[in-house]
Amino acid sequence: MMASQNIAKSIASIQQSIDHILETTKNLPEETIRCNPTEDEWSILQILSHIAEAIPYWLGEVQTVVAMPGSKWGRGLQDPARLAAVTDTERLSVDDVKKHVEELKDEVESVLGNLDEETLSIESPHRNFIKFGNKPISYIVDHFIDEHISGHYGQIKRNLSKM
Repeated sequence: MMASQNIAKSIASIQQSIDHILETTKNLPEETIRCNPTEDEWSILQILSHIAEAIPYWLGEVQTVVAMPGSKWGRGLQDPARLAAVTDTERLSVDDVKKHVEELKDEVESVLGNLDEETLSIESPHRNFIKFGNKPISYIVDHFIDEHISGHYGQIKRNLSKM
C-alpha cells in the first residue's frame, strides 16, 4: 500500500507543528513552562503532556477503525486518560515530556505513513454520534490530530504572550 499524497501532507503538517512547539519551548525556563497564565488555562507543560497523550490516543483510534471498519471511535472531554495527562504535572520531568513529544513524529509516520485514499475514506461512527455522526478516517487525522496539534501550538504562543 502506498501512502496517499493527502496523508503525506498531513504527516508533514503534524510533524511541523511538533517541531514548532518544541522550538518554541526549547529555551524556556522551567518555571515558565510550569506556569499557568491564568487559573483557567493550562500551563505549557500541561499542553505538552496533553499532546503526548492525545496523539497516541488518536493514532490508536485510526488503527482500530482501519482494523475494524464501522467500529466506534472517539472520546469526550471528560475522558479519564485525557484528564490525567493535565493533572499532577508537577511530578513530570519537562525534558522527558518534550522527548516524548519529539518521538511522536516517528509514531505519526509509522501509523499514518501507509494509509491510502481508500483506507482514509473508511467511515465509522463517533461515540457521540449526534455531534459527529459517521466520519472517514481522514477526518480523524485532519481534525483530531493535525488541527488539534496546530491549535495547541497557538495556545502555547498565547500563553507566552501573557507572561
